Amino acid sequence: MRFAVSYSTPFHGVDPDRLTGYARHAEECGFEALYLPEHVALHPGATVGTMELPPSLPFADPLGCLAFVAAHTERILLGTGVLLLPYHHPVTLAKHLATLDVLSRGRMRLLTVGIGALPGEAQAMGVDFRSRGRRADEALQVLRLLWAGGEEGVGLDGEFYSFAEVCSFPKPLAPGGLPIHVGGSSRAAARRAGRYGDGYFPGGALVPAERAAQWDAVRAEARAAGRDPGALEYTRWGSIDMPAERVEAFAAQGVTRIVVAATTAEPAGQRAELSAFAQRFGLRDGVATSVG
Repeated sequence: MRFAVSYSTPFHGVDPDRLTGYARHAEECGFEALYLPEHVALHPGATVGTMELPPSLPFADPLGCLAFVAAHTERILLGTGVLLLPYHHPVTLAKHLATLDVLSRGRMRLLTVGIGALPGEAQAMGVDFRSRGRRADEALQVLRLLWAGGEEGVGLDGEFYSFAEVCSFPKPLAPGGLPIHVGGSSRAAARRAGRYGDGYFPGGALVPAERAAQWDAVRAEARAAGRDPGALEYTRWGSIDMPAERVEAFAAQGVTRIVVAATTAEPAGQRAELSAFAQRFGLRDGVATSVG
């Protein structure tokens, strides 16, 4: 089991010293990665499920934050949870992600993408909310094409993106490009993860039966696509105070990574919570050594 941490700028703050302090302490504690979420634009009355999002919440750009974190850390991996893929042009995004990966010496390893849940956000970005899933599927193809393509260029004639003989350099450091995990809380997201992703990172508000059904759907879709379901990673949200028994239950469900976050915005409290978690599970290089 691997353990990572999340930093939410609406809750933890956009202050640069707090962000880098959190990331450096997580690295010192032995956490594998730091995740940041994304919302490009909010509006009055925006809700996700039953939770209303005040329009003044400061959702900082996650890739900008991760580049800043990379410059102030040495080992911790970089992740998004989640990047709203339909709201980024994939040709530009491929360049941004590859550049971040090169400058961080290969640490942009936990890119997780989703399709967004706010119709007003889609409208602000000029994206048809109803077709955002198909747009995301095609964008995934574009990213992989550009990262794998050589000097002869690559092309695609799709529903949303069309180009020919396009080259994109620099490349991510890993051969073939960056791993891409798929986030979401729907059967469609699960199928997308199995068909295109390197892992699945579902949302937190799912009943156990639906969660199990979605993981089954991920693996079934991977098999149908001729892919190895055993190679897929399974990431879940956890709590900073979770006991070893809960971690063992996650492992029994096939979970390979747990992401937790500090429950306070106060830096000393954050350090204490991350330190206590790391000590409880004996973290070393992101892996627990004292579970089971």
